[in-house]
Amino acid sequence: MANLIVVCGPQAVGKMVVAESLRDKLKYNLMINHDSIEISDKIFGFATPAQKEFNAFFREKAFELAVKHNVDLIFTYVTAFEMQEERDYLSSLHDLFTKSGGNFYFVELSANLETRLARNETPYRLEKKASKKDVEWSRANLLKDAKNHKLNSDEGVTWFSNHLKIDNTNLNPDQVADNIIEAFGLVANEKDEKEYRFGV
Repeated sequence: MANLIVVCGPQAVGKMVVAESLRDKLKYNLMINHDSIEISDKIFGFATPAQKEFNAFFREKAFELAVKHNVDLIFTYVTAFEMQEERDYLSSLHDLFTKSGGNFYFVELSANLETRLARNETPYRLEKKASKKDVEWSRANLLKDAKNHKLNSDEGVTWFSNHLKIDNTNLNPDQVADNIIEAFGLVANEKDEKEYRFGV
């Protein structure tokens, strides 16, 4: 049985660093959304049809293998809550993991725009995400998506039984991770470090 924790929220809200803290505390494996984006960009070019198809295939196969081999996984994702296809996609992940006997946990982070714009230019973010190194483009893209999409759900609305909302404007990643672990009653795996964070 494999569990999946999806950490979602708008760009630069802090998904990656929260997910990394969860990884280290729980000894879960981690796939950030940019793992598939960066490798598919490198091979097929930015936002080309081949890149988009490979990106989707990469993620799909990773989820299938996590379930097949009982690997607890954390995944970061930007969700446009106004789009039905987003809900359908996340529901398919929920079904994939729960039908195999695992659990699906959905964590929704939020932070004010000023905080996100500042986090968008942190050295660690730029180091980890090659596509964000064009800071002018990244900032414009963040503002565009904030205007055109609903990147957090409405107050009082949840999509899943295990759906946790956290405003992390003034919380550090470890505090957020601890809140998630406590809220869901999660227990750390017993794994060697090389099994869940090899090469990190």
